[in-house]
Amino acid sequence: MKANASFLERDSSFWAYVKIISEKLGYSKRGSGELRLYSIHEAEKKLEDLDINYDTDIIQDVLEYLNYRSTVLNTFVKKQFMDKDIAKEEFRKLALYHTQNSYTCSLPLNKQKNEKRDYSYFTGIINIITERTLRRYANDNELIYGKDVLFDDNPMSLSYILDDDKKLIGALSRRFDGAYPSTQNPLAIWEIKEYYYTTTFGSRISDGIYETQLDGFELNDISRETNRDIKHIYFIDDYNTWWNMGRSYLCRTIDMLHKGLVDEVIFRRHIIWRHFFVYNYFIIYFKR
Repeated sequence: MKANASFLERDSSFWAYVKIISEKLGYSKRGSGELRLYSIHEAEKKLEDLDINYDTDIIQDVLEYLNYRSTVLNTFVKKQFMDKDIAKEEFRKLALYHTQNSYTCSLPLNKQKNEKRDYSYFTGIINIITERTLRRYANDNELIYGKDVLFDDNPMSLSYILDDDKKLIGALSRRFDGAYPSTQNPLAIWEIKEYYYTTTFGSRISDGIYETQLDGFELNDISRETNRDIKHIYFIDDYNTWWNMGRSYLCRTIDMLHKGLVDEVIFRRHIIWRHFFVYNYFIIYFKR
């Protein structure tokens, strides 16, 4: 999912009203199982109760965004999430393809213990689809996968940028889950949040949202100062965690997308057919 261009480049006042109205009126109506829609009457009344002044024009603009956010989450995003069993089934099919075609991307294990110990399903899916896309690109352009075309599926170092004289001009503060073509002068970096065994929406998950926001601020600063366009992709999955327990954080994720802190948020079914998102980055890279 990419940002709706109608809501980009809003100022801090716009986002302040978004946050306050969301918090004070709530993200969901109790028992509905969906995100709520907002009316101008209830929003204005709540702001008046809080003794907050406002211009009607900005509140109408904010409510248009809030209702867009709720609608796209209720009607599109909700349907994208897998649970553990579906993720496992999808992974097993692609893992077989991985074996049959002698793929080299890693298929990491999760951090669970005992009977929950297994592959990181969503990460494996992403790695396999990325390698498949890269191999197709290499084949279409008479290039060699692994030499002319490659990606880092498990970065063990910080991503950094060198200028034409190979002098260091930028470095990020955290390691990511993937980078194209590598952590040196990446065109795209991504992080993956899969929570198939989570039973409560705890601080670890909410902290992850704030870490991604900070990454976005840092990446935007580096991109602006170095004149490099580095795409920041955010992969998330698990129906129970994100929809049943974390709908308010899904709203914050959509906010993060429209603030320009991530370039794209990709969900399960989204990644199954949206693999060509990296293909476009490959074309840009090889046309340099």
